[in-house]
Amino acid sequence: MEVRGKVKSKSNLGPNWRVYLSGEIHSDWRDKIIDSARAEGLPVEFFSPVTDHSASDNCGVDILGEEEKPFWKDHKGAKLNAVRTRTLIEKADIVVVRFGEKYRQWNAAFDAGYASALGKPLIVVHPAEFTHALKEVDAAALVVAETLEQAFKALTYVINGSLSK
Repeated sequence: MEVRGKVKSKSNLGPNWRVYLSGEIHSDWRDKIIDSARAEGLPVEFFSPVTDHSASDNCGVDILGEEEKPFWKDHKGAKLNAVRTRTLIEKADIVVVRFGEKYRQWNAAFDAGYASALGKPLIVVHPAEFTHALKEVDAAALVVAETLEQAFKALTYVINGSLSK
């Protein structure tokens, strides 16, 4: 299993927390969270869905064979991707879901709902203008942030039990 980023702890806080990073795949937001956690010395392992858009879209037909209809191509890929997504969300201690500004991320909304149904603590990140559209997702979240910095500070507080300086 691929670990997106494993951060060694500077402190003696016990075992690593497992954080699943869900959401848009068109920016480097995951790397920013992972790099910040590394700099802070948080005892955390990060996991994520497949972020190679082409691989995610084509995995079903590349592995299981071509399909004539786009529905069945997407169906195969979605089910194959769900094996990874569901497994890693189930193993996560915290799920962070980021909704980007450019694309509709139905998969992120689904991941948030799945995590919520499993009782996973959910940190949601999205711009203020998405508040109404994501009101149900926000209602399920324990933390709703408008910026990555806010989300990271919340994650740091939860893991360390103290405010960052």
